[in-house]
Amino acid sequence: MTPIFLLGGGAVLFLGIALGYFVRQVLSTKQSNSLEQRAKQIILDAQDKAVSLLNDAKKEERERKLQVDKTEERLFKKEENLDRQSKAVIDQENKFRGEVSKLEESKKTVAELHQKAVLDLEKVAGLTAEEAKAKLMKAVQEDHRASLIKTIQAMEHEKKEEIEKKSLEIITGAIQRYARSHVADLTTTVFTLPNEEIKGKIIGREGRNIRTLERLTGAELILDESPESLVISSFDPLRREVARLTLEKLIKDGRIQPAKIEEKVEEAKNEMNRRMTEVGEQACMEVGVIGLPKELVQLLGRLFFRTSYGQNVLIHSIEMAHIAGIIAAELGANVETAKAGALLHDIGKAISHEVEGTHVNLGRKILQKYNIDEKIVLAMEAHHEEYPFATPESFIVAACDVISAARPGARRDTAENYLKRLEDLEKIASSYEGVKTVYALSAGREIRVFVVPEKIDDFGALQMAKDIAGKISSQMKYPGEIKVNVIRETRAVEYAK
Repeated sequence: MTPIFLLGGGAVLFLGIALGYFVRQVLSTKQSNSLEQRAKQIILDAQDKAVSLLNDAKKEERERKLQVDKTEERLFKKEENLDRQSKAVIDQENKFRGEVSKLEESKKTVAELHQKAVLDLEKVAGLTAEEAKAKLMKAVQEDHRASLIKTIQAMEHEKKEEIEKKSLEIITGAIQRYARSHVADLTTTVFTLPNEEIKGKIIGREGRNIRTLERLTGAELILDESPESLVISSFDPLRREVARLTLEKLIKDGRIQPAKIEEKVEEAKNEMNRRMTEVGEQACMEVGVIGLPKELVQLLGRLFFRTSYGQNVLIHSIEMAHIAGIIAAELGANVETAKAGALLHDIGKAISHEVEGTHVNLGRKILQKYNIDEKIVLAMEAHHEEYPFATPESFIVAACDVISAARPGARRDTAENYLKRLEDLEKIASSYEGVKTVYALSAGREIRVFVVPEKIDDFGALQMAKDIAGKISSQMKYPGEIKVNVIRETRAVEYAK
């Protein structure tokens, strides 16, 4: 039974395998036929696309060839036109050359005829052309000499009157267009106090506060019987203003004692530096002079606290700048250079009290230090004729200086002499080695000299006072007597830690 079963199973298995192989073969044949058809279709499509691209390329080539042919034809026509024009130009040039040659020949013939005529005239007259010309001129001069001299003198006189009249019109017009009132600076400033009791605080115990104020500011404080006011006296407006600001700050603070006074004096000096910069900037803006270095602007603002014969130097310079601009515009000169030269002409006075030399030389050095345009330096340096007038603007600046100074009420000689004497007193004392600061007080009847204690001992202070008094007696003229105070102050400071 078992062998039959196995035989039957083997037959079934064989039939299954044969059937599977047959099915697989049928499926493979169908799939192969399908792929072959797809490949044929792709080849046909590629052939059609290639034929289309080839046709497009041939069409484009035909169009391009047609365009090239047209361009070649157009260029050929242009070349023909250029050839014709070139030939015409050459013909015209040859024609002109022929005419020029004829003209040269005619000119040469005329020159020969002229020379021949001159020679014939010289033979007839017995003189050369130059000799005849000289003889004719001499005869005319002799015949009309008096008439010519009279005519020339009349023309010079008329021209001079015309120039003077025109210059007077320009100057008076400039002064009229810029009219500023003048207020001469005094040597005192009245300071109003909030109440009468504050005077005692300003004086301090045994006068220590007022002495400290006078020592640090260089101004003299006068407390008279006037109610609720005191007088700040100094020939230097800058010192008076520092003293005034210091008093304002002390009264506002309420604590008035030596240490606080020193603090407020430093604050006032710093505020004055800022104010001088602002004043200088305002002056530059007013006259239209821009682009100056900041240091130069601050020096310009410092001139607001300087006087010349009682006239404020900065206001004098501003006035000059306005007038110089008007005159320069009338004369056709450089307005900007004239204005800047006038505004900066006295810049040396900002430091002339501390440094030796005239304010003109110092001003030149300052402007050259800050690389100011050389034309401006030339315009300002000749206003006192220490240097030659090199440009038209230098004449204008010098004229404006005279115009501004000569205006009624602008200057006072007696005040300037007084201030000059005080400045000379301070310069004499400052010339000694070891001197820190010098202040002339009491209208020049007293001078206070503060020395560096490390350089000058007590004996040296006594000797310096004697030397300064002797030098003042020998070099200056003054009424009455001058008290010389040499002050040597030593401070010992230590901190507990």
